[in-house]
Amino acid sequence: MYQVHTVSSTTDKRKFLEFPVWLYREDKNWIRPLDADIERVFDAEANKLFRSGACIRWLLLDDKGKVCGRVAAFYDGRSARKNKQPTGGMGFFECIEDQQAAFTLFDACKKWLQEQGMEAMDGPVNFGDRNTWWGLLTDGFYEPIYGMGYHKRYYAAFFEAYGFKNYFNQYTYFREIDPKATISEELRQKAERILRQPGYTFRTFDPAQASFFIDSFIEVYNRGWAKFEGIKPLTRAHGEAMFKSIRPIMDPRLLIFAFYEEQPVAFFLSIPDLNQALKHINGKLNLWGKLVIMYHLKIKKSVTNIIGTIFGITPEFQGRGVDSAMVVTLQKIILQGNFQYKTLQLNWIGDFNPAMQKVAEQVGTRIYKTHVTYRLLFNPEAPFERAALVNVRRTPSRPPQAPQTSQTPHEQ
Repeated sequence: MYQVHTVSSTTDKRKFLEFPVWLYREDKNWIRPLDADIERVFDAEANKLFRSGACIRWLLLDDKGKVCGRVAAFYDGRSARKNKQPTGGMGFFECIEDQQAAFTLFDACKKWLQEQGMEAMDGPVNFGDRNTWWGLLTDGFYEPIYGMGYHKRYYAAFFEAYGFKNYFNQYTYFREIDPKATISEELRQKAERILRQPGYTFRTFDPAQASFFIDSFIEVYNRGWAKFEGIKPLTRAHGEAMFKSIRPIMDPRLLIFAFYEEQPVAFFLSIPDLNQALKHINGKLNLWGKLVIMYHLKIKKSVTNIIGTIFGITPEFQGRGVDSAMVVTLQKIILQGNFQYKTLQLNWIGDFNPAMQKVAEQVGTRIYKTHVTYRLLFNPEAPFERAALVNVRRTPSRPPQAPQTSQTPHEQ
């Protein structure tokens, strides 16, 4: 028999963080996330979703009081009701290989969400941004990149046996970075056409002009993204916070911006994969942990993977080859030498976004990992629908295309 215990005390929180350490103790690919990153999700002062929602988490105990699993349930009132059925979420699921144990955790999430007025739940997802800890790893059990969930192979069977259905897949694309490697002929021709045209310039981030590049990022994001339902315009404060958060690990060469007649029209932002350093510090970002991270990033240069985090083009410049020209710009940077990175992963490309999938393929990447976002309708008789393809809004003058990005325009 199992029972769920609500996480409330400092001891409970420690057990919530430590259980995966025991569970994955023999898995060489698992990398412990930063404790601070996880606890920030459950901090009502740090997580703005608490303003319109709520969250609870549990430990699963056996009859001897041993921890056998953990999970969290949550909802954001603003986004929950954008679905046909008010939908909450469950995440941070970890469990021993026992279906009864897993179902006990699922039952706790379902019951609590029903009490909050929800009629469905997605999982495993995050009580926060979709670019972290979203989806269940079902294929590609390699080392996770920073913020990516890594799971036991038997979890998918638990979700599907309980009644969860595949709402959408999110793919991570991969390729080796080889200066001698060629890109597709189609991509090369598009890039050359753009690079020959007067008016276009391509620049990498300059820390001395940080304000200019942050403004450029915000302008492209808001022109390309904020036109779509559910996407809020990016504020200056939010943009500054984003760049501040990546500043310690930033490599300016990996932040590429495109301009046409000095107006920003696109960006392709990548960052070094912090997980390749985090695996040396056991989840603790204290002073020693920070020194170890900087050592691996700046001195030993053992961080050799880069993550393509977000890729955006304003609607009127999509389809012209600007994306191809940015890829060629990155290739030229690689050829300059002193480039420590050996692999590239394009993270979080949804199966509802075929345009971005095509871009990833043209860059020469292949699907490397698959995460599944499952959805459970509490009424089994309700019709189930997978996530819709990214729609194109058409106007009489110009049909703007969906913004191309390695993240998703959908919100929880």
